[in-house]
Amino acid sequence: MLVSIPKLDLTDLVDPGLSPVLLTRARLLAAEHEKLSGRLADSFDAKIAKRAGELAPSTAILKEWDNANESILELKALLEDPETDAELRSLATEDLESSREALPALSDRLKKSLIPRHPFADLPCLVEIRPGAGGDEAGLFAYEMMRMYMTLCSRKGLRPAILKQDVEDGPSEDRLSEAVIEVEAEGAYDLMRTESGVHRVQRVPATETKGRTHTSAVSVMVLPSFPESGSAMDHALNFDDPTSDYYIDPQEVRVEKMRAGGAGGQHVNKTESAIRLTHIPTNTVVSMQDERSQQANRRKAWQVLRAKIAEARQEAREQELVQLRRGAMGGVGKMGRGDKIRTYNYGQSRCTDHRTGITLHNLDDVLTGGDGLEEIMESVRTWMADREVEAMVAEDLAKEEGKKKLKK
Repeated sequence: MLVSIPKLDLTDLVDPGLSPVLLTRARLLAAEHEKLSGRLADSFDAKIAKRAGELAPSTAILKEWDNANESILELKALLEDPETDAELRSLATEDLESSREALPALSDRLKKSLIPRHPFADLPCLVEIRPGAGGDEAGLFAYEMMRMYMTLCSRKGLRPAILKQDVEDGPSEDRLSEAVIEVEAEGAYDLMRTESGVHRVQRVPATETKGRTHTSAVSVMVLPSFPESGSAMDHALNFDDPTSDYYIDPQEVRVEKMRAGGAGGQHVNKTESAIRLTHIPTNTVVSMQDERSQQANRRKAWQVLRAKIAEARQEAREQELVQLRRGAMGGVGKMGRGDKIRTYNYGQSRCTDHRTGITLHNLDDVLTGGDGLEEIMESVRTWMADREVEAMVAEDLAKEEGKKKLKK
């Protein structure tokens, strides 16, 4: 039996999780992908191939979404046809329910596929950890956080290495004053960038005689890690290219040679192996003394300096975008590196992320880089994606309103 399926606009079936604005964006990207694929069929071009590859996931998911909607239309037509027999009607009812249940998940995948990838997403990263307010207790917790991230990365096979580890003078070697972890795996930046911000710890210090809970803070910054040669990067990220956004003019960097401090024997007292770099325009200072070789310390210092300047410039661009979107989003902005993002409460064995509101009562698992920490990080990635989608919708709606006003 042939069933006549009405030619309806699939936008009529958009579920509440997918706005028409996002669907329009998805169709424009799919049209661009089709055009680029046609050009590649005639002749290969690396830039075109890269862009087509970026658009391929959202195009594929849009096709799945369209197919699901078409299936729903066909099934509804069957059910509305009085000539449909009882057995076929029963099967169509089951299939319709299944298709409707699958649609929100497809919409969610489509939404997330439309978010532009972060320019540093595919890079390795540096994780900088510094104690904040809280004195000795902050330094002790900073050391525990360093171990937490090292364990997490090792468990996931990401090859972490301690690039820098400075401890405070005193009886304990666990009072960290600064640490930088290098995670060499591609895509490590995208994985770890959920951790940037201020982490708060609430616990009773070992030196506390009256059992009072102290609150301390540790600052974490996740930075992109560039290869030693910028020529290995895409043009936009090539820090050796003076036209790149991430280029640093060597003449704007003051280089100072120093004697290393701390434990290390006679070598650190007799040679000027430590290096301090100062980027004069931004007053960004990086010092390195962990290696015995001045050349090795210089190389590491430049690696960290490039990472810090690149992250600061990218954050400035993101802040400009936040300001443009702020009116449309009702004043909502993104959380930055200075915001309190997470609390670790030892007395309640509780870890709470303040962006997503997720709370786990399994603090030991979190602090040992276990599944609990991964669960929190995944919730933050979802939160970040949702905020980006909200921003895109608000931005597109504002543009549409602007066009309407110009036409009047």
